[in-house]
Amino acid sequence: MSAPFTRILSDLHYGDRASRVHRLAQLRPLLDGPARLVLNGDTLDTRSGPRPEHTARLRADLRDWLATVDRPTTVLTGNHDPDLSPLHTLDLAHGQVFVTHGDILFDNIVPWGRDAAAIARLISAGLAALPPAARDRLDDRLALFRRVAAQIPQRHQSEPHGLKYALRFAADTVWPPLRVFRILAAWRQAPALAAALTRRHRPQARFILTGHTHRPGVWRTRAGVVVINTGSFCPPTGGYTVDVSPTHVLVRRVTARRGEFHPGGTVAEFALADASGSPKLPP
Repeated sequence: MSAPFTRILSDLHYGDRASRVHRLAQLRPLLDGPARLVLNGDTLDTRSGPRPEHTARLRADLRDWLATVDRPTTVLTGNHDPDLSPLHTLDLAHGQVFVTHGDILFDNIVPWGRDAAAIARLISAGLAALPPAARDRLDDRLALFRRVAAQIPQRHQSEPHGLKYALRFAADTVWPPLRVFRILAAWRQAPALAAALTRRHRPQARFILTGHTHRPGVWRTRAGVVVINTGSFCPPTGGYTVDVSPTHVLVRRVTARRGEFHPGGTVAEFALADASGSPKLPP
């Protein structure tokens, strides 16, 4: 990709034991090439927790690292970092590409999580309190989702002890086993939900880029919207990077080599409206 491009990453989860990002400097190879960087939510966990000094250190680490990045960087919020930025969405390529973290797809933010029922009640109450005209405005809904997310405390994310972390991760995410089916259901539903969100709120967009579910993938939907999920920097699913230039959208795997993260092989490439050629996916 020879033209100046924007590179989008998501779900670093820096500071969480499950993340492969132990130092932000590990991302350095991903900064080689793009004219602009976008971090699409869940960069770290800024919610209240039992170790506020840990959260403060992570914030400082991110601030210091961003000061070393010699290109414009846009930080969008996610459900784990609802107050990290005032920005919840981004439009690229003259509106052809819509970027948002993706938790807005679910009325309980994390259908698989321990807090799903409590979140659903808070969101329902928050929507009822909004003026009717605001309930379907994306900016108002995202602001509500961020207020609700900020009320949900950190749990396993702030646990420093390895065994305790594993037990709490299981309790928060995959136990009882029924939650595994909720994860699979969310993975199955997310592409269609993302396409519907795009058609409703960004009807001119051809692409929506999300993260959140930690399932990387590219889906061409019946709605005519290409849904791209960048996955995460947490095992086992891994992640993608998406490069958006004036003429193309390029999806690449993120690979780890010698303790650093690099852009890897191409997963998909699409021509934008002002470029010749047809969208294409590998077989």
